[in-house]
Amino acid sequence: MIAYLALSITAVLATTPGHAESCTKSRDYLLGGSAGDLPGPAESYRNLFKICMETTAMPNVKDAFVLRDGGIAAIPKQDTIPATAATLSHFCDAYPRATLRFLSRKDLQRGVGVGRIVQMSSTGSTSCPQIKGNAVR
Repeated sequence: MIAYLALSITAVLATTPGHAESCTKSRDYLLGGSAGDLPGPAESYRNLFKICMETTAMPNVKDAFVLRDGGIAAIPKQDTIPATAATLSHFCDAYPRATLRFLSRKDLQRGVGVGRIVQMSSTGSTSCPQIKGNAVR
């Protein structure tokens, strides 16, 4: 059983090396102080890192990053409404209190650097509590 689990983890990590790297780079950028004072405690960014890593395994996610404001940014493999809606639904089922921001083609045309991405706001994105109808009013 342990050998099977280790093999499964190795297989997942081997198929997503770039994705894991972006989650790591964004977390390290934030916790290393490069993004200035963070609005949340360091532990919350460590938890976001775990969510980021799991987000990269979702079917329509090409890459993912931890955002300074506490959201997750994702580059979709297919930038279509049905594909992103399915991914958002999957994300919100897994993380009902989180926020996922899809990076648009326009965002990506401006250049994709970790420093620029982590500073992006997720406030323009609808949070999972709002999508699931659990928003605090």
